[in-house]
Amino acid sequence: MALIVQKFGGTSVGTVERIQEVAKKLIQFQQQGHDLVVVVSAMSGETNRLLSLANELNDNPQGRELDVLLSTGEQVTIALLCMALEQQGVHANSYTGSQVRILTDKTHNKARIMEIDDQKIRNDLAKGHIVVVAGFQGCDEFGNITTLGRGGSDTTAVALAAALNASECQIYTDVDGVYTTDPRVVAEARRLDKITFEEMLEMASLGAKVLQIRSVEFASKYNVPLRVLSSFKEGGGTLITSEETEMEQAQISGIAFNRDEAKLTILGVPDNPGIASQILGPIAKQNIEVDMIIQNTGHDGTTDFTFTVHRNDYASAMSIIKAAAKTLSAREVNGDDKIAKISIVGVGMRSHAGIANTMFEALASEGINICMISTSEIKISVVIDEKYLELGVRTLHNAFELEHE
Repeated sequence: MALIVQKFGGTSVGTVERIQEVAKKLIQFQQQGHDLVVVVSAMSGETNRLLSLANELNDNPQGRELDVLLSTGEQVTIALLCMALEQQGVHANSYTGSQVRILTDKTHNKARIMEIDDQKIRNDLAKGHIVVVAGFQGCDEFGNITTLGRGGSDTTAVALAAALNASECQIYTDVDGVYTTDPRVVAEARRLDKITFEEMLEMASLGAKVLQIRSVEFASKYNVPLRVLSSFKEGGGTLITSEETEMEQAQISGIAFNRDEAKLTILGVPDNPGIASQILGPIAKQNIEVDMIIQNTGHDGTTDFTFTVHRNDYASAMSIIKAAAKTLSAREVNGDDKIAKISIVGVGMRSHAGIANTMFEALASEGINICMISTSEIKISVVIDEKYLELGVRTLHNAFELEHE
């Protein structure tokens, strides 16, 4: 019998009726001969409700107590799902993260999983029970409840699948798979049957919000086949797995984009060793993440330095580099918080020449100017004016014929 770990997100278990539907789905899977471990999130909206309660009492609640509070959302769901299964004549046991002993480090609110004691789960499976585990949580070595950060239930599911050597980890959500790009922007976007871990990691880091990036990293590290499925409609979803030869034929698998970008430029700084760290060091000290970086050397012994940050960090980053500009006697500082990033992703780039040229020609044909370019082995990213974002995505989707198999 195949052991499958299934995860159901907040919208999938958002009401009593939906929990009953999940129970029916699980029973059908068990009747097909599968051993089942189920990971659930809190009911949709519950984590936000608990957070607002905390903030009413304390502007800056202690991390330990916040974890105690937020972990209760999943505890409600696991109990209700087991009640629904028992009502339909199926034995099921629920476990919180600390009961299973999902051991994490001591970092409250965004802990990392270190090891899992799978013995209780295996004992229940041997008796033919369905095991229901609370996602998003664990405990540290001292027994303190910890949580894994937003979207942490995906990571719980993948970690359990790795520990139990499951055949597959299935993530049920409100979308029916991974698409070539956001269908809300490109109506012709196509659901992918398969995508590699590497491609999914790039897509997730570049703005595709189908899966939490840590869960994909975990799945890739332990080679856990990961499938994204819809809770609300039938279909095979998208399988995320290690690279296969049959997948090499596709040049580009998808297009990711991010509207929340801003760029800053410091002009005319001395072209001396260590200048980059003098500019970016103070930025890093404020925990501001820098994405793309371009440095151009002038002919007069000076250099121009441009980098991008998240739009929320634009004002803070600007004040920091204005201070740096005075120290470095820079000529000028300017910025733009109305930019966007578009990225094409595909393992096929490794074996196909001319992909960058196709991308640049397609954008140029629509009069879209490229401000910055960044490349890796399986990705090309460009920064453009935000007003051209949707036109750019549609143009590239068409240029690479992603609407076709």
